[in-house]
Amino acid sequence: MKTATKSACDTCVHYDVEGVKRLGVDTTNVDFVIALAGNPNTGKSTVFNALTGLRQHTGNWPGKTVTRAEGAFEYQHQKYKLIDLPGTYSLMSRSEDEEVARNFILFGKPTLTVIVVDASRLERNLNLVLQILEISSNAILCLNLMDEAKKNKITIDYRSLSRELGIPVVPTIARSKEGIPELITAISDLANGKIICKPHKIKSIPKHVEEAVQKLSAAIKKEYPNVSNSRWLAFRVLEGDTHILEALKTGAFI
Repeated sequence: MKTATKSACDTCVHYDVEGVKRLGVDTTNVDFVIALAGNPNTGKSTVFNALTGLRQHTGNWPGKTVTRAEGAFEYQHQKYKLIDLPGTYSLMSRSEDEEVARNFILFGKPTLTVIVVDASRLERNLNLVLQILEISSNAILCLNLMDEAKKNKITIDYRSLSRELGIPVVPTIARSKEGIPELITAISDLANGKIICKPHKIKSIPKHVEEAVQKLSAAIKKEYPNVSNSRWLAFRVLEGDTHILEALKTGAFI
C-alpha cells in the first residue's frame, strides 16, 4: 500500500515505499555501495539519516583526520551501504576533505553516487556535480531543500535538468522526508540496471589536448586495467595533480 503525502516539491505526488528498513550501523553483507556527495550545507547528512536511520558507524578514513560515516538500508530484499563523503566544493584535491571524496568516487568503485545539492543555490552547486559526472557514469542528483527554493520563489524544472545532465534528478525535502521514497526507488532502479545514465561530459576540448588525453588514457588503462576512469586520470596527470601522480606511482587506490 502506498500512501500519498503533501509536498512542496513542485507538483509531485510523493509516496511512502513499502519494505524499506533503516539498518543504521549494520553494514555487513551488502549488495550495493552508495557514495553520498555534495557541497557543505546542502542537507547531505539529513539525507543520509533519512535513508539509514539516526544510528550510524563513524570513524576516520585510513591515514586521515577526516570523519567517515557509514549506514545502511534494505529495500526489496537488497541491502545498500551508504558512505557519507566529506562535504566539498570541488574534487581538485586542494584539501584533505576533497582528496578523500575524490579518491572514494574514483578508486572506491561505489555502485553509484548520490549528489546532494541545495535547490535554492543550484548554480553554485553544479560545479561539483559536473566534476563528479566526469568521473562516474552512475549518479543521481538529489535536489534537496526544495522548501527553501520555494520560499525564495525559485522554480526548477527538474525533468529538463535530468535530461540536460543525463542522470535521474529527485527533488526532496529531507528534513521532512519528502522525496526520500522516490530517492530510494531511483537508487534501486539505477543499482539494478533499470535506469541507464548518459551523463553530461565536457566536449569542447582542443584537438591537441584530446590527442594527449587519449594517448595517456590508453597508457594508464594498460598499466592499471582495473581502473575505470583512465580518461579523467589522464586529465589530472596532464594538469600536474601531484596527488594523482603519487596514487598512480604507489598504486595506493582505496
